Amino acid sequence: MASLPPGGATGADSDQLLVEANGSTRTLILNRPKQLNALSSEMIMGLLRSFTAYEKDDGVKLLIMKGKGRAFCAGGDVAAVVRSINNDSWKYGADFFRYEFLLNYIIATYSKPQVSILAGIVMGGGAGVSLHGRFRVATENTVFAMPETALGLFPDIGASYFLSRLPGFYGEYVALAGARLDGAEMHACGLATHFVQINRLQSLEESLKKVDTSNPFAVCGIIDQFAQQPPLKENSSLNRLEIINKCFSKGTVEEIISALEQETSNSADEWVAATIQSLKMASPTSLKISLRSIREGRTQTVGECLRREYRMVCHVMRGDFSRDFFEGYINR
Repeated sequence: MASLPPGGATGADSDQLLVEANGSTRTLILNRPKQLNALSSEMIMGLLRSFTAYEKDDGVKLLIMKGKGRAFCAGGDVAAVVRSINNDSWKYGADFFRYEFLLNYIIATYSKPQVSILAGIVMGGGAGVSLHGRFRVATENTVFAMPETALGLFPDIGASYFLSRLPGFYGEYVALAGARLDGAEMHACGLATHFVQINRLQSLEESLKKVDTSNPFAVCGIIDQFAQQPPLKENSSLNRLEIINKCFSKGTVEEIISALEQETSNSADEWVAATIQSLKMASPTSLKISLRSIREGRTQTVGECLRREYRMVCHVMRGDFSRDFFEGYINR
C-alpha cells in the first residue's frame, strides 16, 4: 500500500490524538470535538504510528478507540483536500487518502484486538478506523452513515468490502441512499458486533483496561457481559429488506430507481418515497461509481478493495469524470 513517513514511533503528532495507557491496554482518543473528530492528516499519522508501534510491543495487548464529545468521528477532513486541489495541487489529497487507506488496511489485518466505542456520529473515515477492527460497540445514540454520494464522492475507506457483505443488497441501499442507521440497526446488520447502553460504557471501559490478553474470545466475553440485544424500531429500513433486495439487486442505478418508483404505486410507504428522493438528490456519477464499487467489492479482499478505491479516489480528485466532488463540498 504505502510506507510510513518518517516521524516519532509511538506518540501522536499533536493533541488531536490522545493516548491513555492502562496496564497492557492503550486507549486512543480522537480529540477534535468541535470538528466532530473529523480525521485530519495529523490524526491519521498519529494513528498510523501508534498502531505500528503497538503491533511490535509485547506489552500492549488491547486497543480501545473512542471519540471525545458527541461524535466518534464524522469522517475525514476532506474540506482540506478540496482546498488544496482548488490551489492547483491534488498531491496533498493523494497523500491524505493513501495514508488513510494504509491505516484502514493495518486495522483490518491487525493481530491484536481493537474495541471501537461508537458513541455518537460515525461517518465516512470514522467507519474506516473502526469497522475494520475486531470489535465495534454501538449505543443508543450511535448514528452511522456513508453520505458520500450526496457529496460527489463514493463510499471509500474499504466500504466496498464491508458494505458488500451486509445481508442481501442492504449494502447497496446504505451506500447509494446515504442511509442513516442507528445503533440497533448497526448491530442487526453486522456493522457493529455489540450493543451497549451509554450508561454502561464507562464500566465496560474500566473492565477492558484490566485485560492482560490479546485473546479475542476473552475480550469478547468481557464485552458480552455489558451487551444486550436491542429491538429494531418499527420504521427501521431493515424491516423493509424484502423491498430493498428486490429493488437494489437491479443491475443499474436507473433500474433501481425505476423499481422503487413501481413500489410507490403498490404502497403508501413514505420510506420508499424518501429513498427515491435521496437517490435523485445525489450525484448521478457518484451513484454509478458506488454501485459498481460495491458489486466488485463483493468478490475482493479488503486489500484489493482499498487499492481499487485509492485509484478511484485519485480519478475523482483530478475531476476525470465529474466536478461533483468539488461542488458537493463547496455547497455543503
